Amino acid sequence: MGRHPRLSVNAPSIKESNNQKFQKLMNAVVKRLVFLSALLSASFIIIVVVFVALAGIEPFISNNDGLGSVSFIGFITRTIWLDGPTFASNMYGAGYLIVNTLYIAFLTLVVSLPLGVLTALFIAKIAGRRVATILRSIVELLAAIPSIVYGLVGAGLILPIIYNTAMAFGIQTNGGNSTLAAVIVLTFMSIPTLTTVSEVAIRNVNPSLEEASLALGTSKTQTNFNVVLPAAKSGIFSAAILAIGRALGEATAISLVAGNALSGPTFSFFNRTATLTTAMLQGMKETTGLDYDIRFSLGIVLIVVILITNFALNTLKKKVGRMHAK
Repeated sequence: MGRHPRLSVNAPSIKESNNQKFQKLMNAVVKRLVFLSALLSASFIIIVVVFVALAGIEPFISNNDGLGSVSFIGFITRTIWLDGPTFASNMYGAGYLIVNTLYIAFLTLVVSLPLGVLTALFIAKIAGRRVATILRSIVELLAAIPSIVYGLVGAGLILPIIYNTAMAFGIQTNGGNSTLAAVIVLTFMSIPTLTTVSEVAIRNVNPSLEEASLALGTSKTQTNFNVVLPAAKSGIFSAAILAIGRALGEATAISLVAGNALSGPTFSFFNRTATLTTAMLQGMKETTGLDYDIRFSLGIVLIVVILITNFALNTLKKKVGRMHAK
């Protein structure tokens, strides 16, 4: 009888099995690290919301060191920031601040959206490669400029122009501090975001759509406006949402040009104005007391306003998308 051959262990198969185990282990580790990163990011949002909410509801539920609790209805509806002696009254009103904030954000979007989208269209579809590269670098540089710099430019350059122009037409202004100045500064700040996001959306439009349009005999301009922009509308709406978020949340730059009016609402382009963020910034000079705590109440209102605005814009975005799909 011959001997049976001894089974030999396949070394490569063992090595391959070890590699698979190592890859599974690494996948599990990376998965948990990514989950922890996401959890950490979400916790930051929760911490901010909880902290602002706890501090913001204090004026409405406490006695505020003998001043009495602030009326929530009055706070939301009154058109005067502080009705009574400073540090001796609990009659705060943020109603006009809400209206002013939405009004300025709306005007900013009306001006900046066409400028940003047309600039993005020019960079993506019309300009040559070298010109497009230069313009794209300029837009990215504008996006990186701190908001305080925009505010200083507004205070040093835009306010004198508005003041001199208004005086030439016999219109009184407070040194140029006005709604118009706030809108101009926010427009400059919003255009880089609108341009960058819109350009990406325009570049991602399927080239076959353009080719089909050109094949039907339409011009390049007609194709850009009738085919490319409608096809990129989802990204353009996303850019608008980001721009609105910046307009609603900006404080430092606007406080330098708005004039910080203590009553309103203000609809005149040449009158002083104030927003939720500028009112919050003005109260940070204190460290305790009702005048300090009420700024966190404005923070709650601002968060609600931003959430409602984003929800409305996203709803409109979906409706426009369904209309185009039909």
